[in-house]
Amino acid sequence: MAQAIAFYTIAAFILGFAVLVVTTKDTVHSVLFLVLDFLFVAALYVLLDAQFLAVIQVLVYAGGIVVLYLFVVMLVNLKRPPEAHQDPHRLTKLGFGLAGAVLIELGAILVTGYAKAAPAAIAAPQLPVSGNTEQVGWLLYTSYLIPFEIASMLLLVAMIGAIVLAKREL
Repeated sequence: MAQAIAFYTIAAFILGFAVLVVTTKDTVHSVLFLVLDFLFVAALYVLLDAQFLAVIQVLVYAGGIVVLYLFVVMLVNLKRPPEAHQDPHRLTKLGFGLAGAVLIELGAILVTGYAKAAPAAIAAPQLPVSGNTEQVGWLLYTSYLIPFEIASMLLLVAMIGAIVLAKREL
């Protein structure tokens, strides 16, 4: 009974903060309500005995992504008119070349990954570790290493792009 009351209370807070995120006129307040919403989602994960997901929720979403949102909101001047000129120092051909190289690499990864696909009838191998967190870590750094590295590279590129866009002219 107590667990049901806690669930419905946390769910009400999640819905309330989600409505405040959408309806608040100030963007900084909206992002702060989003932080509270993510923290209550983490509390819901703890209530459901998924402590690893709760920690990841706090670290990744409430800690990382919302900080990026706050940087974007605070660095972008919304009252400034759009720029009317193009940067003469922009390296368009180099950018297209690098994008093409990344697409070729992704295609090669997909082709070699599907070529080495195991038959579906084989049972899942027994992992040498026990516990939920250890199994996630083992699979992340063995079977899913390439997608993990691709995701980290995409986040790095997005961070560099945000820094370049937010850089002020001196």
